[in-house]
Amino acid sequence: MRAFIGTHEVLDENDLVELALGLGTDPELWLGPIEGETAEDRAARLDAGADILADDPDLATPVTALAVAAIETYTTRRVPAARRGRTAVSR
Repeated sequence: MRAFIGTHEVLDENDLVELALGLGTDPELWLGPIEGETAEDRAARLDAGADILADDPDLATPVTALAVAAIETYTTRRVPAARRGRTAVSR
C-alpha cells in the first residue's frame, strides 16, 4: 500500500515527517543524525541550515516545532515521570 501527502508519495519515515511538517528539507538537517556525525559534518550541516533560514525566515517556526517535538519525545521516554512531576512512568 502506498501513502501520499498531497501529490507526494511518502517513501519512508523521513519523507513522512518532511512532508507533514512542510519543511521541504530532510528533518536530519535540523535535528542531526542519530549517530556518526563528525565535527566537520556538523559544521557543514549547521551552515546549510543557517543559509536556508536566511533565505526563508518563515521556515523558522516549523523547524522550531520539529525541534520541540523531538525534545519532548526524547525527554518523555528518558526522564522518569517522578522527575517530571508525575507519579507514574509513561512509556
